[in-house]
Amino acid sequence: MFGFSASRLALNRSVYLFVSNAQGILPFYSLFVIRFLLSSTSSNLNEHSFIVSYLINSCGLTLKSAQSISKRICFETTERPDSVLRLLREHGFTNSHISKIVKSWPRVLLAQPEKTLLPKFEFLRSLGVSSSDMAIIVSRNPFLLARSIERYLIPRCEVLKSLLVSDEKVVTALKRMGRTFSQNSFSNNLAYLRGLGVPHSFISHLVTQCPSIMCQEVGKFAEGVKKVMKLGFDPSKVTFVEAVRVFYTMTHKTWEHKMEVYRRWGLSEDEIWLIFRKHPTCLARSEKKIMGTMDFLVCKMGWQPSAVARVPIVLCCSLERRILPRCSVVRVLLLKGLIKGDIHFSSVLMPSEKRFLELYVIKYQEQVPQLLDLFQGKTSLTELGFGFDDKSGILR
Repeated sequence: MFGFSASRLALNRSVYLFVSNAQGILPFYSLFVIRFLLSSTSSNLNEHSFIVSYLINSCGLTLKSAQSISKRICFETTERPDSVLRLLREHGFTNSHISKIVKSWPRVLLAQPEKTLLPKFEFLRSLGVSSSDMAIIVSRNPFLLARSIERYLIPRCEVLKSLLVSDEKVVTALKRMGRTFSQNSFSNNLAYLRGLGVPHSFISHLVTQCPSIMCQEVGKFAEGVKKVMKLGFDPSKVTFVEAVRVFYTMTHKTWEHKMEVYRRWGLSEDEIWLIFRKHPTCLARSEKKIMGTMDFLVCKMGWQPSAVARVPIVLCCSLERRILPRCSVVRVLLLKGLIKGDIHFSSVLMPSEKRFLELYVIKYQEQVPQLLDLFQGKTSLTELGFGFDDKSGILR
């Protein structure tokens, strides 16, 4: 509010100086012009202040965002914006979703709720979109609400449905779709992958995981695919489309940073490339997750970094939900001498949950009754009198 007051004071001062400099010879009618300008400016400032306040109080925007967005939208009463916000909230949109939508497309506040917005919601519901999913889809791409159902939404959903088959997968793709959906680019890139012999199921997997990649400009898309092929990826394998996705979502700078993260563990360039070729998404993991998993497997459990590189899929396992519970069980069995220290970590982390329970929990339940509770997180290693010693790995 201080900014508006300062602006008004500056204008008043300028007019005062102008009148003073005229030394009384200013025509009488000009005074009316000046008064009109002051009145008009005051009215504009009040209106601007009103919109900024509404954006902050009703849409959850910060002062800075509200001031910026207020330049792109104008309304004198809150009747229409209130009705828009009411409809959004009735369909499961939270304050966070609304704030995101208004930042991207402020004019949504001026849309006709029943005529413009509601039909789009009803169309998405007809695809099986839940309220929570609808809020995600629209907040990621608010301009869907401004598009024609017949000319835009239906044709693009039909393209997705022809590839993905199930409505459930279509909804998943819509949740991950960016703002741009070029139907021509999508169709041409789809034809390009099919021409390379990429199986339908793998293309479906790629589109479900990262639909925006298929909407790239055709030449750029083909260039990225060719780079992946030069690295030796086979188009008939699922790792091919995973590598394409990683290349699309990572900049060169990010790629180099991830390489450096793995180098910190003493891995060579060849070992890092081995990780990428076997499981490309390992390079897409965040630095925090890579470091946390490697620290646990190497420093806590005593496995060698080179051994992890040979079975890189373990780097994509959840540390909290899979690695820690299983390794805690194995830790107890090792310290009690019930299993040997030459156990390979892939035999611990790769089996299904049912198979793991058979091999390491049920089998030893008489000797260690607390194993199931330990695996399920109902008790901890510390409570059982054990722990992870950072300095001495007991596995080879």
